[in-house]
Amino acid sequence: MQQLSGLSTQRGASVTSIVLIIIILGIAAKLIIAIVPAQIGDYQLSKTLSAQLKESNKNNETAKQFVERVNKQLSINGDYDTKAEDVFTFTDKKTGQLAIHKQYAVTNTFFGNVDIVNRFEGDIEMATAE
Repeated sequence: MQQLSGLSTQRGASVTSIVLIIIILGIAAKLIIAIVPAQIGDYQLSKTLSAQLKESNKNNETAKQFVERVNKQLSINGDYDTKAEDVFTFTDKKTGQLAIHKQYAVTNTFFGNVDIVNRFEGDIEMATAE
């Protein structure tokens, strides 16, 4: 009978390595679930702001009219928690040449009292919106 000794004869994964792989996959899945919706939401918000900015500049609307337009569109989209005043500030308030700076954060719970904070920032100018 041949005696088995050393790691060279071991085949397959040990219980410890399988448990570690499961833990790592669980953490990765939890990260994806926490981060991806915020990224998609930012993309949708950027598209909405860009479209509304383009339309407002085309119609020579004031900054106040633009804010009302964005709040109305957010309400139509079902985004009742977001207010235009909390998401962006104006970098140019000239009628027909509006430009904004988007800056906000989205917080998601990771595990227990550990949160993931996604911060979004960017400029949307008249040339960018067209």
